[in-house]
Amino acid sequence: MKRIFLLAFALLPVAAIAQQNSKATDLVDYINPLMGTASKPSLSNGNTYPAVALPWGMNFWTPQTGKMGNGWQYTYDADKILGFKQTHQPSPWMNDYGMFSIFPETGALKLDESKRASWFSHKAEVAKPYYYSVYLADYDVTTELTPTERAANFRFTFPKSDSSHIIIDAFDKGSYVKIIPGEQKIIGYSTRNSGAVPANFKNYFVIYIDKPFALASTWHNGQKDGSLEYTGDHAGAVISFKTIKGEQVHLRVASSFISAEQAELNLKRELGTDKFEVTEQKAKDTWNKTLSHLKVEGGTIDQTRTFYSSLYRMLFFPNKLYEVDAKGQTMHYSPINGKILPGYYFAGTGFWDTFRALYPFLNLVYPSINKEMQQGLVNSYKEGGWLPEWSSPGYADCMIGNNSASVVSEAYLKGLRGYDIESLYQALKHGANNEGPNATGRRGVEYYNTLGYVPYDVKINENAARTLEYAYDDFAIYQLGKALNKPKSEIEVYKKRSQNYRNLFDPETKLMRGKNKDGSFETPFNPFKWGDAFTEGNSWHYSWGVFHDIQGLINLMGGKPQFVAKLDSVFTIPPIFDDSYYGTTIHEIREMQIAGMGQYAHGNQPIQHMIYLYNFAGEPWKTQYWARETMNKLYKAIPDGYCGDEDNGQTSAWYVFSAMGFYPVTPASDQYVLGAPLFKKLTVSLENGKTITINAPKNNADNKYVNSLSINGKPYDFNWLSHKALLNGAELNFDMSATPNKQRGIKAEDVPYSMSNEK
Repeated sequence: MKRIFLLAFALLPVAAIAQQNSKATDLVDYINPLMGTASKPSLSNGNTYPAVALPWGMNFWTPQTGKMGNGWQYTYDADKILGFKQTHQPSPWMNDYGMFSIFPETGALKLDESKRASWFSHKAEVAKPYYYSVYLADYDVTTELTPTERAANFRFTFPKSDSSHIIIDAFDKGSYVKIIPGEQKIIGYSTRNSGAVPANFKNYFVIYIDKPFALASTWHNGQKDGSLEYTGDHAGAVISFKTIKGEQVHLRVASSFISAEQAELNLKRELGTDKFEVTEQKAKDTWNKTLSHLKVEGGTIDQTRTFYSSLYRMLFFPNKLYEVDAKGQTMHYSPINGKILPGYYFAGTGFWDTFRALYPFLNLVYPSINKEMQQGLVNSYKEGGWLPEWSSPGYADCMIGNNSASVVSEAYLKGLRGYDIESLYQALKHGANNEGPNATGRRGVEYYNTLGYVPYDVKINENAARTLEYAYDDFAIYQLGKALNKPKSEIEVYKKRSQNYRNLFDPETKLMRGKNKDGSFETPFNPFKWGDAFTEGNSWHYSWGVFHDIQGLINLMGGKPQFVAKLDSVFTIPPIFDDSYYGTTIHEIREMQIAGMGQYAHGNQPIQHMIYLYNFAGEPWKTQYWARETMNKLYKAIPDGYCGDEDNGQTSAWYVFSAMGFYPVTPASDQYVLGAPLFKKLTVSLENGKTITINAPKNNADNKYVNSLSINGKPYDFNWLSHKALLNGAELNFDMSATPNKQRGIKAEDVPYSMSNEK
């Protein structure tokens, strides 16, 4: 039925589609979960997979085209599916943990994943956030699945066959399965993970099947063993039965990181006796409710699809690791100390990416979930002594910086309350003054706290990038300390350290440059060299990483004209590069090279805020131009629709914020920096009941510039918006034009916040 409807929809004239979409209420159906899936290690167009899940759910499901253990678990150019996998994977580079898969077959039994893989086509595939369906050609079986937060309903439609099978694969590296034919039930666990978990880590699962088992056996090493229970390196189960043509077999599946009993409880609580269609409708309703906080009007169908497909990616990570026990209490398995403890826990994100725009977006639109996340961070600190910088699901050794400082500080500064902020403040101070395990704390902290920078020549890689990020993180700690009325003597040190970015500014090149322990700059210096002193970027990307004090950076560069000229150069210098630090051209370099935007490497995070910096130098129309160019050129709701790693919602958050017409250059402040909206109208329904309405009736492909702006009926010339004011509700009316208004936003008082401008 769904396929017939989609075919009919595809035959509608374009005008009819546009009219129908303009009246659509099911926002979730604009989403293409395949956006970004045409990726590979050498070139990322998103590095995503189609996540069939609920917002921030504990478990996601995905069709599996990659072999067991391959982080590229679904790629658009694949032509075979070998399982339907429960996944918790934040990115292919981090890989997965606690995974297992389910797969239907007919005919001769094939257990080995390579042999059982079935041909499929995207023409016979339906991917929605709340529903997935695909036809497995080799077996004449259609698979459908629909999720809850910790469970899922499966429906297999079989042909007439004397030998129909369902295969459970608990994966290798230590797993267990037990078949209970009398209850038509399979239980088990998987321990497969990619590190950052304690030794007792397990993902327990339970599966109920609504058809009696004619034959049942566990299997390992690709062979049935005839038993009903097996523990070993690679455990699996297979059940077999006869089916008639069109027979539907249903599975109810749930899992738990706590226990097998909790998995049963999760299944009963979230699925109960719900039929497939009921679960599907509930999932669809949840998505529509969550997405309805943002409603866009007056864009093209492609823009609308790209907007909601990007928003979809922002609503997964960090995902819930907590569960609700039989007493109704929130509990979690600690991926840090291996204990079962009360309270919230989230995992699956790197703050190096997401502090920039994903968390600011949560604080504006979904503060209630971020409050839970902050409570989860309290637990992380209490259970392990550190805040994570990358959680996957425990302390992962990945990326640089101490950006938990921004995530924690911003949440409180933007009004979140009702959690243990004092413990989090102590955690920030501890992390800022110590080096911890697996990327926690600050590597090179002794040098940073004494010299004011991490030296280039002391065998600490990415030293300049660390220095720049630590300086912003110190600003965030200082801002939180002020808000908490901490003693001036305690917080002044962080205020002073926030200016450490100055120590790396090279007055000769007017770029950031690695500095040796003796105070001399690194020599030779190649500003196009990726890595080395920087992280997944070069000096042209990181020199703008002074989020909290752009005016200070302008002063160092010699003033606004020189600053603007330097910004312009990013787009006009050819995409030359030096990849000698890596010994190969990493995918981030290649993505910059082919984007056609000079040295602007939007496919990676360090430079993503740079377009908005023209506002600080009195030329906001250039922000408006380049933001629209980037949205138009580098984003589209198709399989190669991103320009680099999507990275847990961050690259998507840039798009969604930019489509709204503003961006959080300095997350740990009250301000957003103005760009220009993408749609004729965008309505934000806040959790406090207030509404932000963004009107731009003249908006179109040509009218990309802001001629004037009024807020609540009053003219507004500033190049920034106040978070606090937006929370009170606001109506923003943009008058858009095809030519820039070079008289608006040019006065000294129009510029956004910079620390150097504080009185």
